[in-house]
Amino acid sequence: MALAPYRSLAPTGQALTAEQVRAFVQSACPAANYRGQRIVLIIPDATRTAPVGLMFKTLFTQIAGVAKKFDVMLALGTHPAMTEDAINERVEITAAERASTYQSVEFINHEWDNPAALRDLGSIPAADIKTLSGGLFAMDVPVHINRRLFDYDQIIICGPVFPHEVVGFSGGNKYLFPGVAGPGILNFFHWLGAVVTNPMIIGNKWTAVRKVVDRAGAMVTVPKLCFCLVVHGHGELAGLFAGTPEQAWDDASELSRELHITYKDRPFHTVLSCAPKMYDELWVGGKCMYKLEPIVADGGELIIYAPHIHEISLVHGKMIERLGYHCVQYFLKQWDKFKAEPWGTMAHSTHVHGIGTYDEKTGHETPRIRVTLATGIPEAMCKKINLGYRDWRTINPADYANREAEGIFYEPKAGERLYHLRQKPKWAGGA
Repeated sequence: MALAPYRSLAPTGQALTAEQVRAFVQSACPAANYRGQRIVLIIPDATRTAPVGLMFKTLFTQIAGVAKKFDVMLALGTHPAMTEDAINERVEITAAERASTYQSVEFINHEWDNPAALRDLGSIPAADIKTLSGGLFAMDVPVHINRRLFDYDQIIICGPVFPHEVVGFSGGNKYLFPGVAGPGILNFFHWLGAVVTNPMIIGNKWTAVRKVVDRAGAMVTVPKLCFCLVVHGHGELAGLFAGTPEQAWDDASELSRELHITYKDRPFHTVLSCAPKMYDELWVGGKCMYKLEPIVADGGELIIYAPHIHEISLVHGKMIERLGYHCVQYFLKQWDKFKAEPWGTMAHSTHVHGIGTYDEKTGHETPRIRVTLATGIPEAMCKKINLGYRDWRTINPADYANREAEGIFYEPKAGERLYHLRQKPKWAGGA
């Protein structure tokens, strides 16, 4: 592990203060270095817990007064565009402050599916992909990214690091790919992650997908500075790391591994995974499955409890209705049928469904566990997309608490903390 050039850790159980963050930013971003410069700050949308508002306002205070331009780009990936009110809430400012103190800042929603908004950076050659993927794929992968980045003299990336189902740990260059990327690279590496599977990737650092993401990041020639945030509690800063995207992420992911992974001695036959309100559709609410899949016993049930979720996905919903949720073998063993589908959507399908088997002779799919939705999504739709259904009104979450000895596990705020078995089974990387 390489230490980031700038790093600050709060004492155990405590949080970095606003004053400590201010001093940190002053060290990492000397105002004199930004005189006359055009700066774009890349931040996550509302589906990530972090003091993004504190970081935005601190960086603005430090840089905007001397910079020629200081703008913000939302790293949406394929998520829906944020409204003006949602943007204000994300950076923790009022509409009045937006119109006065921050009137010079342009807030840019990334448009992953608008070719005119993207720049072609070329391709990662098949030979490199073969090496990076450990031989799983050998194909040229096109790399596109938001063309607006090239209007600036420096990119500042700012976002949290958590265990992640596709890349291992989020953060670093992941805020470029898929954060502000085009569909080619985005679809490829999500499918690469699906083929490796969530339990084999999540909570591991140097995954094949991370290698592809960093390789694509090297193709972005605009100078980059990255602030990686590691949070605990209710989003308080446990650690702050700055440097290149690779340096900051490498250091921050070690703290994330320490703070965000809980190990259990036994699997559970029933898991109630409660989605926080920031997950407003199943596309992101699926994280309630990814982070808990490793501790569900074979044949067990994971219930995603989210009465507030009524949509599968505003962007991808119709496609998911058509494909349904399935294990990765369902798609791989019928590849001629599915290879033209968007690989990123199929990857989401496999991650929510979980691992399993598919017999191409009988057409029978056998999931390792059952995934049940206790959400606002109707029973008929759950059946159509190949997931279980429970009426959320019949569930009292408190009834699931403190019953681990009975094989029942309750997670009141799912999606960011990863759970693994202390002795991992083979399908999760164990011996």
